Amino acid sequence: MYIEKAGNGNLGLARVLGLSFVFIWFFIGGLAHFLFTDLEVKIVPLWLPEHRLLVLVSGAFELIGAIGILFNRTRRIAGWGLILLTIAVTPANIFMWQNPGQFPEVPYWALTLRLPLQLLLLACIWWSTRAPEKG
Repeated sequence: MYIEKAGNGNLGLARVLGLSFVFIWFFIGGLAHFLFTDLEVKIVPLWLPEHRLLVLVSGAFELIGAIGILFNRTRRIAGWGLILLTIAVTPANIFMWQNPGQFPEVPYWALTLRLPLQLLLLACIWWSTRAPEKG
């Protein structure tokens, strides 16, 4: 995987690992929206319109964001985009948690952990894509 250096210095191992995690998370997640569209459509809350379109658009944004964080020039804006996207898909996570019977393949504990883990994901996106410190 290619992760461009920030400014004149190295990103550091921890930040490269954070970026790598975020990239893999959203790249695989984005692909899943296209490879398993019917499954992804099931997790969209009933009150939202155009389930299939929402799945495909969010999958495209996941892929665009994942690729965007690889380059210093687009990393910050891609990071903010992934933060907004993660917040936007929170209703799907809540819907799954509130309706575990519709998702028997996912253990309830995983549905419960998904929400607090989403906060950690948001922190990782912000931390790994923030502007490099001067100095």
